[in-house]
Amino acid sequence: MIRITRAISIDEGEIREEFIRASGPGGQNVNKVATAVQLRFDVTGSASLPDDVRERLIRLAGRRVTSDGVLIIEARRFRTQQRNRDDARDRLVDLIRKAAKKPKPRRKTKPTLASKKRRMETKHRRSQTKRMRGTVPPSED
Repeated sequence: MIRITRAISIDEGEIREEFIRASGPGGQNVNKVATAVQLRFDVTGSASLPDDVRERLIRLAGRRVTSDGVLIIEARRFRTQQRNRDDARDRLVDLIRKAAKKPKPRRKTKPTLASKKRRMETKHRRSQTKRMRGTVPPSED
């Protein structure tokens, strides 16, 4: 069991990990050893997640979630499978923790009278500056 919060835990059976060859520089190590990890977690099929957390997780993950509702996290930062595996799991846990936090509802506010006056004053000053840049009328000498 992977503990996310006090209320949310994920069974390790819900996570599938596949080791792939990492792309990019690294010489022989990167060409021969499959150290990169592709972690897959079925968000829509998981019984461990409450509905509101599931929706926020899909929204937070963005393009990392497939059309089937599977979250894919790729970790290839390190040279060893174990460190990449831990990194992918940590990133999954962080993402779910962010989704578990309920967003604070936005309260409508109105600008204060003083802030409106300040805004109008700066607009007036700016327009005066721009007006002064105009062409100078010819003098009557």
